Amino acid sequence: MTRSTFRFAGLAALISLSAAGAGLAQTPPQGGPPQGGMRMMEMKRPDPEARAQRLRNVLQLTPAQEPALKAFLEAQRPPERMDRPESGARPATTPERLDQQRARMVERLAAFDRRATATRTFYAQLTPSQKKAFDALPMGRGKHREIRMERRMMGPGPGGPPMDHARPE
Repeated sequence: MTRSTFRFAGLAALISLSAAGAGLAQTPPQGGPPQGGMRMMEMKRPDPEARAQRLRNVLQLTPAQEPALKAFLEAQRPPERMDRPESGARPATTPERLDQQRARMVERLAAFDRRATATRTFYAQLTPSQKKAFDALPMGRGKHREIRMERRMMGPGPGGPPMDHARPE
């Protein structure tokens, strides 16, 4: 090959690389995906009144069953967020962290017991046809499962620790 052919190929490669770099350097359009990568769904708080109305409609609850529904929904409400330790606080030792983790587990178990008791009490108030409809409803917090799946697929976002895909959540 001649030198001009090599120069022409080099020039073409340089133009291609600079065009690709310019495309990457453009700012994303307003209203694009939020920081940290694309989101499969919007992070919205569930509407408790919409859930209550859905249960009323699906189960065809009577006015006499309304107090049981209110008690059930109150028990299902998520707890308040726990405060994180101050950033200036001394780091906890391993035994302290283990004690804190155990305390959180005990709190979660108590919350589960409270929700399970409320569910059993509400379920006992239902007629056989309502029980069948209630049994067909999806269990748990499906949105949280979707968020875990999204994090597993998309990663934790910028600055976060790498995801361990072999470990179940």
